[in-house]
Amino acid sequence: MPAPAEGARSRRSGSTRRQFLLGGAVAGVGAVAAVGADFALNRQSPDDAPVSTAMNGDEKVPFFGEHQAGVDTSAQAHGIFVALDLHDEIDRSALTRLMRILTDDAARLTQGRPALADSEPELALSPARLTVTFGFGPGLVARAGADAPAWLAPLPAFRVDRLQPEFSDGDLLLQIAGDDPLTVAHATRMLLKDARGFASVRWTQQGFRRAYGTERPGTTMRNLFGQVDGTTNPQPGTADFDEVVWAVEGWLSGGTGMVVRRIRMDLDKWDRLDRSGRDASVGRTLANGAPLTGTEEFDEPDFDATTEIGFPVIPQFAHIRRARGDGSERIFRRAYNYDERPVGAEVSESGLIFVSFQADIDRQFTPMQRRLDELDLLNEWTAPIGSAVFAIPPGCSDTGFIGDTLLT
Repeated sequence: MPAPAEGARSRRSGSTRRQFLLGGAVAGVGAVAAVGADFALNRQSPDDAPVSTAMNGDEKVPFFGEHQAGVDTSAQAHGIFVALDLHDEIDRSALTRLMRILTDDAARLTQGRPALADSEPELALSPARLTVTFGFGPGLVARAGADAPAWLAPLPAFRVDRLQPEFSDGDLLLQIAGDDPLTVAHATRMLLKDARGFASVRWTQQGFRRAYGTERPGTTMRNLFGQVDGTTNPQPGTADFDEVVWAVEGWLSGGTGMVVRRIRMDLDKWDRLDRSGRDASVGRTLANGAPLTGTEEFDEPDFDATTEIGFPVIPQFAHIRRARGDGSERIFRRAYNYDERPVGAEVSESGLIFVSFQADIDRQFTPMQRRLDELDLLNEWTAPIGSAVFAIPPGCSDTGFIGDTLLT
């Protein structure tokens, strides 16, 4: 117990709580009197009462609906991504039981209610915008005996890839995000406890953004290179977003396709690049994210602009030029940074948990990634070390469960 403040000592005229409670004369009614005296001596006056503050911990994101939360939800400060491998004996019937259980868990936890048999129910009472999003890998869809979208398969091999199995693939994905890391950790543990009879953990990745309240809502996140990340995202709630993200056919209608790429960023090598080189590699200024041909972050890049001697202002190798293409292939990014214990003499073991949502991965994501693979100067400082693809099924009603369009 910390020592009382100096002011508290003077108010008690030299007496302390320990002396009241441990003194030999304190017993029976005397103990009650001591506690009462302790309360009276420490009672705050009305003028000392704390000012009421709005608490983000009480904020809830609805769980049930046409779409799963965690896709068009404003990204929270903390995210955990867990991929599971189904046990060999798990069939369609067992998958139905699993998803009913996990849906019930998620529906409760996201609304600030403990899951059934929650051994630490107090940890569930502050949802802090908690969302749980489920993704199905090709193995799970095959166990369900259903047809998978053509794009639900590992991505093609790219030259820049340095993939590690401990960060790749998986049958079932749990994306658990919230503004409080304790809430996120507790929800993750509860879901995994209920899933362990059906599946085992294949990999876990943990990421972060700015803490809640650090920046104005809607501010584009920055990655650990200092770059704004996601400027060209379509805006949730618009027809443009709906066209880019939501699938419209079959059991996946109302859902989407998800790509998770763990991209290692060599910050130690990046440190040796000067500011102009950093700007040129991205095609944007680090200061405010404006394209090199503009002044504000959301200015449209002018890829035809040239310098006085005829070179493109935005170089051919710049990331935004390679990612843009002809503008027909678009995705919605919802990435997180990671920063872990460095290995050996390096200062950093850091990077980006790249997450994108799009209706058709083959049509929207893969062509973009091929261009980046061919010529993107950022490849000098980045290397994908994990890769996975999942189908995000639609949301459900309060009488259904996530995946019921596939499993029933």
